Amino acid sequence: MSIVDLAALGESFTRDPYPVYARLRAQGPVHRIRMPEGGAEAWLVLGYEAGRAALADPRLSKDWSKASPSLPLGAISSGPHMLRADPPDHTRLRKLVAREFTTRRVQELAPRIQRTTDALLDRMLADPEGRADLVEALSFPLPISVICELLGVPDLDRESFRTWSNDALGAADPEVRKAAAAAMAQYMVELVDRKRQQPGDDLMSALIHGSDEDGDQLSHEELLGMAWLLLVAGHETTVNLISNGVLALLTHPDQLAALRADLSLIDDAVEEMLRYEGPLETPTFRFTTEPVTIGDTTVPGGGELVIVAMADANRDPERFPAPDRFDISRDARGHVAFGHGIHHCLGAPLARLEARIAIRTLLERCPDLALDIHPAALAWRPGMMIRGPLSLPVRFTA
Repeated sequence: MSIVDLAALGESFTRDPYPVYARLRAQGPVHRIRMPEGGAEAWLVLGYEAGRAALADPRLSKDWSKASPSLPLGAISSGPHMLRADPPDHTRLRKLVAREFTTRRVQELAPRIQRTTDALLDRMLADPEGRADLVEALSFPLPISVICELLGVPDLDRESFRTWSNDALGAADPEVRKAAAAAMAQYMVELVDRKRQQPGDDLMSALIHGSDEDGDQLSHEELLGMAWLLLVAGHETTVNLISNGVLALLTHPDQLAALRADLSLIDDAVEEMLRYEGPLETPTFRFTTEPVTIGDTTVPGGGELVIVAMADANRDPERFPAPDRFDISRDARGHVAFGHGIHHCLGAPLARLEARIAIRTLLERCPDLALDIHPAALAWRPGMMIRGPLSLPVRFTA
């Protein structure tokens, strides 16, 4: 099988990968590719049915110790966590987090999310020229504030953390990714030590000091990994969900008008935003533990890297009619924006809650919100994992 060099497609692929995925999907559900990240080679799974099956296939391991030694990429977190583990380790880790990351704890954040959104919009709308970068004004500061509240991290150096997170997840240079991961790891050590000495009524303290009915607790290394996962995953998905969702509305005035006319449609609108332009183009990596046949192709065992194009699964016409049309009235349930199977995102309810509050409040307070740049001029996050614009210039009546 010939290699499809996605790295050679440059910014055009980063800006709009969907036509490329659609052309490849028409030829078959799996292709050998060269990734933009460091030129690593991988097997790309396309389409809804093949994608869902791969996301739930136990032969595709999340454990980096199963990766082929020839893979020119490495794990970037500060320690072991759920997205780097298979059962039974995954089952144990998820259970210990899920017992603390409860529906009640998430719902109790709603008033804080609303207050933070209002304060951020107060600041944005005070701009005398009526212009702002929505990523800087709302999409980034809201989720990072909420996840810090949840974890009990009031003094996070947010700009440094944002740079580390962006570089660790998307930088093309492996050395830049490695340096960012090392900086984050050191920060996590200090964070866990501080929370161990000064516990509070927060999720991080609960994870450090809590145990299940059998007395099981997270080890120090597992706490470092979990802190990394919750901080990074806890804000990255929501930042880009808000940005991508607002961008979709502003570039589809009929859908924006429909939502403004009936804001009770916000739940359905958020699901369509997740389907149409979700915050994750692909999930974290999987590695073959034995040969896996997908369509007419057998992917070898031995730790081959497999990537599922969740963005393409959500645009598969076999599952979603007219998939390239943004339509907040469609039934978008069943999308895989948050994954599928045992690794389905534990924080999905929080991301949905933040997006609903943020986007609804933005529309209520900015009746003439408009894009302040041509969509084709937007710069997008590099890499194949995180999907979202680096900035989103908007204008409004000051």
